Amino acid sequence: MSLTAYSDQGLFAPGKIAKAFRTTSEEIARTVGLGKDAVQRKDRVRSDKTQRRLREMVEIVNKVEPRFGSALMAYAWYRSEPLPGFSGQTAMQLVRDGRAEEVMDFIDAVDAGVYA
Repeated sequence: MSLTAYSDQGLFAPGKIAKAFRTTSEEIARTVGLGKDAVQRKDRVRSDKTQRRLREMVEIVNKVEPRFGSALMAYAWYRSEPLPGFSGQTAMQLVRDGRAEEVMDFIDAVDAGVYA
């Protein structure tokens, strides 16, 4: 899905992301390691940290979506599938710990056949 489907006026919109993944904006906040006020208060939604975490999650889900056939299935993978080499942590747990770049590198390595 295009990144614009998750954004509103140039910012990632927690409500649009939640709608696409059939969940709540509060759950999206928890998924990226933020409090619910980070997705409810306009000033917090605009903050660099909130936007960065939302962008990281959306980029990861978009990157794996072709493998799963839908954004919803990719989101389920993001939340629940332990990644090899990361002590059983999921992509969601790694993003929450500020390790989104490592998840992206892992996905790129899988795409390149390193872990095939």
